[in-house]
Amino acid sequence: MQAALLDGESSLFAGAMSQVPAATRTLRVLRFLASQPGPVPLDRISRACDLPRSSAYHLITAMVAEGFVVHLAEERRYGLGVAAFEVGSGFARHAPLARIARRGLAELVDATGQSAQLAVLHGGDVLYILQERAPGRPPLVTDVGVRLPAYLTASGRAMLAALPPAQVRALFPDRSLFVERNGIGPQSLSALRTLLSETRSRGHATEDGEVTPGLASVAAAVLDHNDYPVAGLALTFSTPDPRTSEHAAAVRRAAATLTARLTGRGSRTE
Repeated sequence: MQAALLDGESSLFAGAMSQVPAATRTLRVLRFLASQPGPVPLDRISRACDLPRSSAYHLITAMVAEGFVVHLAEERRYGLGVAAFEVGSGFARHAPLARIARRGLAELVDATGQSAQLAVLHGGDVLYILQERAPGRPPLVTDVGVRLPAYLTASGRAMLAALPPAQVRALFPDRSLFVERNGIGPQSLSALRTLLSETRSRGHATEDGEVTPGLASVAAAVLDHNDYPVAGLALTFSTPDPRTSEHAAAVRRAAATLTARLTGRGSRTE
């Protein structure tokens, strides 16, 4: 009797799968693109996902229209679009990321005496999902639930610096997307690229007065098993502060520890 029921469930599942091939293929393409270090040609998608080239083209075209895939026409390549970033950010908010990070943020605050925040990418913005305020420190605008332009914040810059350049270009295709908050900060994709290059060379992101005058932040990216930035961990303090380099080192260690906890890999040390 039980075997018959199991056989029946298997048949129903197989039948259901056969009726939604487009959904299965779409998920297969998204999973493949998410595993790549950067945008890829259509032929590679077709081969990797076992799709006829014409089917892959029509499927990708529909995904581009919905924002899940971006087409880099000059390179004849396809990569994840803004909608895919939003889905990933939604997962980060609903997954136990904040719970896993809470202890690390508390330890970072105890060690430095400064306030710490955890943010995730939400399109071209960052969304703050966790904050640990140090005793005696003023409240910050980066409270839980607040969204700010990613290119203005240290946590956003840390995550953007860990993305392939084509993904950054897809997030900020137009100069009009760059808005001022306090009269400073990058105002073009070219300026942002320079800033992100400096961030990668330094090993952490910075901002000074671009979010709140008189306050500066340092941040590092938290990565998943594909080295994709799932969050930005930041520490905020009043300026000037002679311990800025110490704060940066503490943030890098905390982000590496959280990355290790998320991926199951050993903690990356400096």
